[in-house]
Amino acid sequence: MATKENSEPMRKLIAHCNSFKGADTGRSIFQLATTACAYFATCAVMLYSFVHGYYLAAIPLIILASGLLVRLFIIQHDCGHGSFFRSRRANDMVGRCISVLTFTPYDFWRRAHSMHHAASGNLSGRGVGSLDTLTVKEYLALPPRERRIYRMYRNPVTQAVFIPILYIFFIQRFPPSQSLPFLKNYKSISFAKSWRSIFALDAALAVGIVLMGIFVGWAPLFLGYIPVVVLTTLMGGWLFFIQHQFEGTYWNHQDGWNFHEAAVFGSSYYILPPVLKWFSGNIGIHHIHHLCSKIPNYKLQACLNGNAMLQQTNRMTLKESFKCLRYALWDEVQKKMVSFRELQIA
Repeated sequence: MATKENSEPMRKLIAHCNSFKGADTGRSIFQLATTACAYFATCAVMLYSFVHGYYLAAIPLIILASGLLVRLFIIQHDCGHGSFFRSRRANDMVGRCISVLTFTPYDFWRRAHSMHHAASGNLSGRGVGSLDTLTVKEYLALPPRERRIYRMYRNPVTQAVFIPILYIFFIQRFPPSQSLPFLKNYKSISFAKSWRSIFALDAALAVGIVLMGIFVGWAPLFLGYIPVVVLTTLMGGWLFFIQHQFEGTYWNHQDGWNFHEAAVFGSSYYILPPVLKWFSGNIGIHHIHHLCSKIPNYKLQACLNGNAMLQQTNRMTLKESFKCLRYALWDEVQKKMVSFRELQIA
């Protein structure tokens, strides 16, 4: 295992991953064009089905469009990391265009996500862009009312359904400067740095929704397209949740925290069926993504294939991932995530 005390294996991992950095412009354009065309074509047929009363035929199209929108979000995500194109201008232009489809303000999200990468697994750096996670000690120190709020916040249904929907439709429109009353030192993004991105997207969404309502119809819009966004949000929220909330993840305080250790040991290798891996843009190979975010999604598999250690680290199957919903607290003594039930048993 690569640790700070045994840093040579870690240096080899970093060097290996760095060799896959950098965009292949041809592959990026092909991926963007094929995914976008498939998405718009699917949405067009789905909306046509609604307009002409073929409601049952629209259901599988909603699911397909949602999967394609997840893939488009991964492209937006890569643009935010500056890994999808070699040009920052091209990354930003494409990322902002896709943000109108994903309802996610590109520049604000890019800042928040960068903070997530910079402080992942750091108990002293928790803040915007990450899921609020308390240690057992912090939770036990809370007053009863705040414990109840945290338990509601970490409830599986809340995390899998309500939080993603609230975040995509409301919280991103008015991002908070503070978490729920759990964390005393919360890293946030100032309003001055976020309002342009948020308000620009809100204006674009308002225009787009009104035009779609006028030309396509309000019923197809709310019965067809909005469910696509909701289902995409649930898929994306699930991926984001389980990538760092597995039992043996990594957390440490600033004085013992290490960026590379947090990347490799605090992020999962989510083993998905080929079709789900395609729709999710290889984001399940999350430990490599955190170790080197400049690798575009279409190079992650090749990077994984080239290193035996990365293939064996934090492996998690689709079936195993559902167990992660029960985890809610980081146990600093046992160095693992635990559930509220385990805490009560202890």
